[in-house]
Amino acid sequence: MKALVLAGGSGTRLRPITHTSPKQLVPVANKPVLFYGLEATAATGITEVGIVVGDTQAEIQAAVGDGSAFGLRVTYLRQEAPLGLAHAVAIARDYLGEDDFVMYLGDNFIVGGIDDLVGRFTADRPAAQILLTQVPDPRQFGVAELDASGRVIGLEEKPQVPKSDLALVGVYLFTPAIHEAVAKLEPSSRGELEITDAIQGLIDAGHRVESTVISGYWKDTGNVTDMLEVNRLVLESLTPRVDGRVDAESELIGRVVVEPGAEVERSRIVGPVVIGAGTRILDSYVGPFTSIAAACTISHSEIEYSIVLPRASISGVRRIEASLIGHDVEITPAPATPRAHRLVLGDHSKVQIST
Repeated sequence: MKALVLAGGSGTRLRPITHTSPKQLVPVANKPVLFYGLEATAATGITEVGIVVGDTQAEIQAAVGDGSAFGLRVTYLRQEAPLGLAHAVAIARDYLGEDDFVMYLGDNFIVGGIDDLVGRFTADRPAAQILLTQVPDPRQFGVAELDASGRVIGLEEKPQVPKSDLALVGVYLFTPAIHEAVAKLEPSSRGELEITDAIQGLIDAGHRVESTVISGYWKDTGNVTDMLEVNRLVLESLTPRVDGRVDAESELIGRVVVEPGAEVERSRIVGPVVIGAGTRILDSYVGPFTSIAAACTISHSEIEYSIVLPRASISGVRRIEASLIGHDVEITPAPATPRAHRLVLGDHSKVQIST
């Protein structure tokens, strides 16, 4: 069995962060979200992984390398444009050969991994097995319709009138039967080859498609809110350790990780928090569910429930929360200026101004 990991999306919902870094490499608890998927894949015993990449291939390849750090053998498959999940399967056709495979979206996060899912698929071997979860607004997702026995009887991509509240999670398992279904596809109204249409093709051809409804935690980390929520979840499982330097005037409370070379001086850290290698925290407060990457400086400031990327500097800022702060960012107080109102008002205007 092989794995196909998709890491070619542009990450428009995470801009401006993704103008300079692939969305799959944005860190959760100081580790790129893509790495969690690769680790979950390796935990199943799969060793052959094809990573579908696009314009950010160089960055993805520099981060992942040949896959040996994860116990994997990685092959990079170039997708010239983001033309849909089924298009990614199509360009991987020669690589996948006649092997069964798991397709994992590289910006998805699933608690507990996929070992059980792969085990059930291997034992039962339907043409396709999909993962589903209940969502409040299924119009934003691929949606599955099940019969009374729980078997999948229909799929639709982002329907205006959903037939259920069961959305497809970004992990799919296929036999080679999927390739014939993909080969018959026409682009959807979005101009993409939809994987939901390919799976529907399997159903229409009489193939068996099974589903597993998960009640555990799943997130598509495509926006800041979800990134922060996944960061919170991962940080809750931290094992505290201090490999850097914490002076006697500082206080660490709860699950706090201080990486090698990091320094904490005259500061209060309330976990769960991870402080990256070489980072300096001076005269500051770092609150729960914050991950601060390597080589950052936080001085005379307060921050919590945030993600700070490498080499950022925050100085003299009283309160930051629920924020995603990019590489090499500098945050300082605004200069003190006299307060004034500047108005351009038409005739007979009525304006109320707080004084």
